[in-house]
Amino acid sequence: MDAFLLQILNGLDKGGAYALIALGLTLVFGTLGVVNFAHGALFMLGAFVAVSVQKLLTISQKVKDESITFFDAYKETPYLEIWWGDFGSMIIDYSVPISILIAIPVMLLIGLAMERGLVRHFYKREHADQILVTFGLAIVIQEIIKANFGANPIPVGAPEAVAGTAAVGAIIGMPELVYPWWRMIYLFFSLAIIGGVFAFLHLTTFGMVVRAGMHDRETVGLLGINIERRFIVVFGLASIVAGLAGVMYTPILPPDYHMGMDFLVLSFVVVVVGGMGSLPGAVAAGFLLGILQSFASMNEVKAILPGIDQIIIYLVAVIILLVRPRGLMGKD
Repeated sequence: MDAFLLQILNGLDKGGAYALIALGLTLVFGTLGVVNFAHGALFMLGAFVAVSVQKLLTISQKVKDESITFFDAYKETPYLEIWWGDFGSMIIDYSVPISILIAIPVMLLIGLAMERGLVRHFYKREHADQILVTFGLAIVIQEIIKANFGANPIPVGAPEAVAGTAAVGAIIGMPELVYPWWRMIYLFFSLAIIGGVFAFLHLTTFGMVVRAGMHDRETVGLLGINIERRFIVVFGLASIVAGLAGVMYTPILPPDYHMGMDFLVLSFVVVVVGGMGSLPGAVAAGFLLGILQSFASMNEVKAILPGIDQIIIYLVAVIILLVRPRGLMGKD
């Protein structure tokens, strides 16, 4: 039972990442009709915002190590620790939460620049053209990251207060079941972002107009509403969602230059399984496929079906699309 619940938790936090990226993909497709293959690059850029903030906060200088008395020795000490002592150390320790605040305007600007500079020129082009140009953009961004940060993964630590494990099993009378704090935080963070996006779309006038435009753009335009401008804002929102997903995922998976492509392919499958243009479908499929992938990675399962963890998502996608060609929640 412990192993079963552990795999459920693993699947939920991994599914949270899939759902957040797929949510942004679906928002862009549902509003602008664009298949954005550069969306995974936005997830990666969010992760590297966290890397950049950590590097910025840990800029150091050499100071004499007072603990060594028989010869002069020096150590690298961050300026924040020199200036503010323990408070400076705490700021460095909380670099990931600080990165969230910085990532919001950064990812908004990147998303708007991407939409205004490139994507808007392909609104009326074939989906194949959109895929090719956005995939090419993703490769360019990937190579820029590689040139500036190197090819190796860069570790980014969670705050020390939540770096350990939580006794989640104690709640249900299973004290042996523990789970990393940060993965639990990521799961709740994913649910909060997803809930915030749905609340924005369903409870605000702006969001209701956007949803109406997704269903019938021409009629909304005839009412004198500039729906295109609102859709541009939605593109920026999708960029922020992907970026924040990347920021929070850095303590779980050290960022590298190809992480965007890794998550994009899986998240695009999630979008197709959920139903192109269906926001609830993208979220449901994200968590479903995350849980299935988690169970498929168990040693007991791989001993019976070697390699199943590598193909389970695609296998499920094939089965679902054979039964429901438009996905779980796609419109017939």
